[in-house]
Amino acid sequence: MLQSYEAIYDHGQIRWLTDTPPVDEARVIVTMLPPQVSAASQTSRAPSARIAGKGRILGDIVAPITQEGDWDALK
Repeated sequence: MLQSYEAIYDHGQIRWLTDTPPVDEARVIVTMLPPQVSAASQTSRAPSARIAGKGRILGDIVAPITQEGDWDALK
């Protein structure tokens, strides 16, 4: 039966990310994954400056727009 273990291969050494497999010797199949780009290095998204100040609130933002009787989901 095949077992999967996650590890990092770094300069010829294997560093296990989980518990070390309980074997002394085994034949292995290695699949290399491309390096991941961390979320911190990605540029953050922001709205365009052209839309600044163009949003409007219509009516009361706390009270519902329609009567409760109009909602079928409440029945």
